[in-house]
Amino acid sequence: MYTAQDHTFAICAYKDNPYLENTIRSLEAQTLSSAIILSTSTPSPYIQDICSRHGIPITINEQPNHAGDDWNHAYDSCSTKLVTIVHQDDYYEPTFLERTLDALNAQPRDDVMIVFTDYYEMRPEGKVTANLLLAIKRLMNAPMRGAFGARCMPVRQRILAFGCPICCPSVTYVKTHCGDTVFDTTYINSCDYKTYVDLSFRRGAFVYVPKMLMGHRIYAESATSRNLGANIRKGEDQEILELLWPRPIARAINAVYATSERSNDL
Repeated sequence: MYTAQDHTFAICAYKDNPYLENTIRSLEAQTLSSAIILSTSTPSPYIQDICSRHGIPITINEQPNHAGDDWNHAYDSCSTKLVTIVHQDDYYEPTFLERTLDALNAQPRDDVMIVFTDYYEMRPEGKVTANLLLAIKRLMNAPMRGAFGARCMPVRQRILAFGCPICCPSVTYVKTHCGDTVFDTTYINSCDYKTYVDLSFRRGAFVYVPKMLMGHRIYAESATSRNLGANIRKGEDQEILELLWPRPIARAINAVYATSERSNDL
């Protein structure tokens, strides 16, 4: 049985993001209280001031490269069994941790690698709970709601073979089953997608909670929007899809996937 004392929210902060304190407040407002740390490769008085006021310890990544390196530093800095890697600009509903733990503890076997939730978008025009991209991702994730789909390697792999429907900041990792330094460090944007593909080949479960328990912020300055604009994501996703399909099929799937993901490009 996992409890809130087994969990850490690890915030990955980069430079002086204006949404950081709002994200922290959403973690502090959880119905179950767990540890919070902040990891950064760009320490600044701004970050220090916010963390000091909220009593959050800071760990500094002295050897940054891509996002995966920063996420690994945050992940490995946590001593708890469960870790949620928090993006500095997102928002977590008050019951995010409570429902994540409920889903984890409801599993018939202690073999879960990740628990992830549904989400909504926070755009400049407001909160978006339904659009074509969200509908597609919810449809893709639906097979993992049941015990069979959660543990079946071919099911996980076929889902990921059509793109990544898992919202990275919604994921809680069970370190006991994922191991240390879990994130791929070779990709600029798609390290989360590659990590989930790698984990999909291991025995264990991916547990999906079909509740919108967090908000993923979409704005022009976000890393996702920048990488889409630079066409980085499409090239990286192509490489990953070729691990699961022959190249011509991977190209066709990536063309459709890249078009759907363009809704994140502001």
